[in-house]
Amino acid sequence: MSQTFIPGKDAALEDSIARFQQQLRDLGFNIEEASWLNPVPNVWSVHIRDKDCPLCFTNGKGASKKAALASALGEYFERLSTNYFFADFYLGKSIANGDFVHYPNEQWFPMPDDDSLPPGILDDHLRAFYDPDNELSASMLVDLQSGNDERGICALPFTRQSDDTTVYIPMNIIGNLYVSNGMSAGNTANEARVQGLSEVFERHIKNRIIAETISLPTIPDSVLQRYPGVVEAIATLEKEGFPILAYDASLGGNYPVICVVLFNPSNGTCFASFGSHPDFGVALERTVTELLQGRGLKDLDVFTPPSFDNDDVADHANLETHFIDSSGLISWDLFKTDADYPFVDWSFTGSTEQEFATLMAIFHKEHKEVYIADYEHLSVYACRIIVPGMSDIYPADDLLLANNNMGVHLRETILSLPGSQWEKQAYLDLIAQLDDEGFDDFTRVRELLGLATGKDNGWLTLRIGELKAMLALAGGDLEQALIWAEWTQDFNGSVFSPSRSNYYRCLQTLLTLALDEAREPSQYYDAFVKMYGSDTVEAASAAIAGEQCFYGLFDVDDTFTTLPAHQSLLAAYEKLQAAKRRFWG
Repeated sequence: MSQTFIPGKDAALEDSIARFQQQLRDLGFNIEEASWLNPVPNVWSVHIRDKDCPLCFTNGKGASKKAALASALGEYFERLSTNYFFADFYLGKSIANGDFVHYPNEQWFPMPDDDSLPPGILDDHLRAFYDPDNELSASMLVDLQSGNDERGICALPFTRQSDDTTVYIPMNIIGNLYVSNGMSAGNTANEARVQGLSEVFERHIKNRIIAETISLPTIPDSVLQRYPGVVEAIATLEKEGFPILAYDASLGGNYPVICVVLFNPSNGTCFASFGSHPDFGVALERTVTELLQGRGLKDLDVFTPPSFDNDDVADHANLETHFIDSSGLISWDLFKTDADYPFVDWSFTGSTEQEFATLMAIFHKEHKEVYIADYEHLSVYACRIIVPGMSDIYPADDLLLANNNMGVHLRETILSLPGSQWEKQAYLDLIAQLDDEGFDDFTRVRELLGLATGKDNGWLTLRIGELKAMLALAGGDLEQALIWAEWTQDFNGSVFSPSRSNYYRCLQTLLTLALDEAREPSQYYDAFVKMYGSDTVEAASAAIAGEQCFYGLFDVDDTFTTLPAHQSLLAAYEKLQAAKRRFWG
């Protein structure tokens, strides 16, 4: 079989693909290539997933079919090795009390009586960064996955690169602030680390350029012509009616970053893609393939028009949108003819070992500490890289204001509501508690509790606001129930199934009637049945009577027997736990 080598990779694509696929089979994962896209020449993307647990999926991109598949498989290992597939989910009591929750080399720090941060976690640099005003408490750092405050704070070992010291960083901080940024897997440690560091630069410089509305220099045609595959892809897009602008985003040759912007004149919108790698050509190719990862040409109408309101562009929520799906606002100033930096025909390239040293030198020059956790328990090297002040996706304030463990103490209470028979006042007290603790009405309850709900049930779309409607019904406060039922239909109707939308329309009508003392409800029954159907009228009537108020919800027990999607996620996690036990011996 012929061997295909591409810049930046320490093995042939064919060898990487065969090794990754075999290793996944050996671990018990049943991977399928679910969809392929090749919208323009030299731009491929693929979506792969676990047939037994579709929540475990990745997307790969590349200039060829093999490059895209190797990319998707590499990302699959990156996300398995770092437990990223499971980062948003509660792992249940059995794992929370097991021999380890995340890795055998994790450390647990008991909660001090005064709820202060225990000694041994973080270093001085990290404490100053995450907790500048000494507001963090130990209970804020309990991880969502175990929710086990009796066991304490679970922290993972990272190596501080400046002096090779081991530093323990709480899983809670990693999950809240870094998401998937700085994670990578590769054929060798250096290859993966270069990829992880490049990703940190890509997202940090992208945020700077967008937030500071920096005008970038275009890449001259004479330079683009060195990369005929990229030129052909760009020419095809332009022929299809999408003008393309290619920019040097290195900010004067300081960072290995490229920016490519696609204009869509048919609806006046634009989409900026960023890519990074020490090799200029690899960075350029990545930026163009990223532009179309998971998208056909018909999917290029979902972006936003450029804006002259630079405050809106710089808003942190806009930068978060760019991280999630790149659909945020871009300033018109990005495209000014007079750029803020000169074009630099940069190159940071060398062997992957040299490239790692070159990239680390940039962080050192900027006085940034780099922390790396290495993972080889799946027989593929992977790492997670944290660079406080550069790789954070969310601000450190989120540990105080939007921590993913905020709802952990309510999990059992909320999951037992459908079968509950409390005093009426207790339901109304729970509404007051949700208000007192500052829960956002728009928050999805499944995300708050860390549940994989699957489809076709009420838990999937349930938000705090809708939960308040149900609690008000159970508490007999029909006026409050009507307010929240209207809120629910306004803000969640677009994601409801037809039957759930019908139920809320019916409930609103029946609540309005129930609060109208001048009308006799029985007079309207036949019309309601014709409009909403008898089953729906019965369900809404029962809820108003204080019976079965939690429409479409069901009790969820410790073993998640009623949530097959969550059980399949835990089954996938147990395969990883077994591999970790074997590796750490």
